[in-house]
Amino acid sequence: MARVAFIGLGVMGFPMAGHLARAGHEVVVFNRTGAKAEAWVARHGGRLAATPAEAAAGAECVFACVGADDDVRQVATGAQGAFVTMAEGAVFVDHTTTSAALAEEMHAEARSRGLHFIDAPVSGGQQGAENGQLTIMCGGEEEPYARAEPLMRAYAKQVRLMGPAGSGQRTKMVNQICIAGLLQGLAEGIHFALRNGMDVDAVLDVISKGAAQSWQMDNRGHTMARGEFDFGFAVDWMRKDLGICLDEARRAGASLPVTALVDQFYTQLQQRGDGRLDTSSLVKLLEEKISET
Repeated sequence: MARVAFIGLGVMGFPMAGHLARAGHEVVVFNRTGAKAEAWVARHGGRLAATPAEAAAGAECVFACVGADDDVRQVATGAQGAFVTMAEGAVFVDHTTTSAALAEEMHAEARSRGLHFIDAPVSGGQQGAENGQLTIMCGGEEEPYARAEPLMRAYAKQVRLMGPAGSGQRTKMVNQICIAGLLQGLAEGIHFALRNGMDVDAVLDVISKGAAQSWQMDNRGHTMARGEFDFGFAVDWMRKDLGICLDEARRAGASLPVTALVDQFYTQLQQRGDGRLDTSSLVKLLEEKISET
């Protein structure tokens, strides 16, 4: 059993850290909003820390799941960041979805301090985190990854080292690019069925047994048809992720026309005040456009 720290107890980090505790590891947690850390300790035991540096002291592995690039910098390299107190050779695993440039920056900074950094964004959403069924895409060096992988298995069904620093983040970008186009196609299909007065549930049940099947269809299709979006991965989060994808595409000279278009649709949802709805709310935008005409 290992002594670990977990920084960031949002909808993803809270259950992920919980799986580590249930697996028998000694877990110290930090969260910017202290009440969440207190609630986690009340449920899972362990210990809460006042700063990331305090949480990381003596930990073999430090996990983080925060908001964006600057948040990672703050909890890792800030004045009270984890890098200040991590022991030589310890591993910092970042589950935040960030830019690849940030992952490469943090990897270099960690190595300059005798530490290791693994970029390890996740896919599977809140449900996957709660069920311990996440997919984790990692970038970094093999030796520290080999030490961190068994710990990540506490909350993942798939963990894989994809290459050097930044490779995990770039793999997550591919994931989000694919999801964006798929969700728009699913939204248009459901919208088409609704406008034609079809039994959408029956349509989805049939086509989900063929080539159109996807996780999004199985888990979001029926709720999309019912206009239910108060759950899951928020539009605001998807827009952040797609912004990262589009920035990296420009840097690499890649063309992402569908991704750019879907990003515009998500912008419209945000402008309507729907930024906290699930990403499947793309169909809501189509239905509302029909209602307005």
